[in-house]
Amino acid sequence: MKLFEYTAKEVFQEYEIPTPRGRVATSPKEAEDIARELDCPAVLKVQVLAGGRGKAGGVQFADDPQEARAVAAELLSMQIHGHEVERVLVEEKLDIDQEIYLGMTIDPGDRCPILIASSRGGVSIEEVPDRYIVRERIPMQWGLYPYQMRAVAERMELAGKLARDFGNIAIALYRLFRDRDAELTEINPLVVSGDRMLAADARLNVDEDSEFRHELPVTERLSEVEERVAEIGLSYVQLDGDVAVLANGAGATMATMDILQQYDSDAMNFLDVGGGADVDSMTEALRVLADTEPRVLLVNIFGGITRCDDVAEAVLRVKREGTFRSPLVVRLIGTNEEQGIQLLEEEGITALRNLEDAARAAAQTAASDGAEEE
Repeated sequence: MKLFEYTAKEVFQEYEIPTPRGRVATSPKEAEDIARELDCPAVLKVQVLAGGRGKAGGVQFADDPQEARAVAAELLSMQIHGHEVERVLVEEKLDIDQEIYLGMTIDPGDRCPILIASSRGGVSIEEVPDRYIVRERIPMQWGLYPYQMRAVAERMELAGKLARDFGNIAIALYRLFRDRDAELTEINPLVVSGDRMLAADARLNVDEDSEFRHELPVTERLSEVEERVAEIGLSYVQLDGDVAVLANGAGATMATMDILQQYDSDAMNFLDVGGGADVDSMTEALRVLADTEPRVLLVNIFGGITRCDDVAEAVLRVKREGTFRSPLVVRLIGTNEEQGIQLLEEEGITALRNLEDAARAAAQTAASDGAEEE
């Protein structure tokens, strides 16, 4: 269960984790009023449960209340990765001296909470070289103590008041993590601004089985795309790339995403049709992805129970409808592979057998399409 940023920050404030001054607005007039109360330049951030909002233009700045009203009007008319923008968080714009990453989740190997921190915040933690990441295991029976945070701060080259503030925030974040049955809580960035350290962003995912124990007013909402995929009964996660991916099996889907990255491209979604998808469910999944109009749609099927000729039939159904408006790359191997490839080739669609070849082709097509747009 994901919480909106503004809701997560309300929870942070209960645990005395400092956040920038500001409130959420649902109209341009309300955004103007909040900016006037702040009496300083403001940052306006769309409140959607999707990543990549900054890249999508969902974070903008305003120097005065009138500009805040105009910016809010623009943001409230947007759609981010299929999510309609209904709320905008209006906060004081911070002078940033340093950005730190701080997060907590459950380590599945040790079966206990783990603190993850880096002095290089402000970007996805996955992009930070491992040598700049500090991990601290938190024993459930003891919790997190100041002496641990002194060691973490030293490894991050934080000293003095900076180290003390960081330690206090981390310990408060752990109390929140424990009390609220969190699966993940994250501050990125934790900003150093003059003599202040504040959570400029906030992420809080709560175990949905514990929802009855907590009063959390606004939680996860599915986008139109997520609702359509849920109706089919498949697994879907929205990401920030430009290559739509449809594969069968979670491992195959993740492997497809990893190989795309080797060719400097990123998946725009995780869509696993499972090991026994039939023609109808495959057709519906393809329609959903085609409607998102990605730069490229990559289909990667390793046929076992799922037959390659059924996959080909689904692809051809959607093609004949005229739904595909993006380039299509298909990789088929396994059960009824020859029949599937023949069906596609008869309709002028080339099917590859090697995943690496397919990922390379998709990445190159996405890059060339992006260059044309520029």
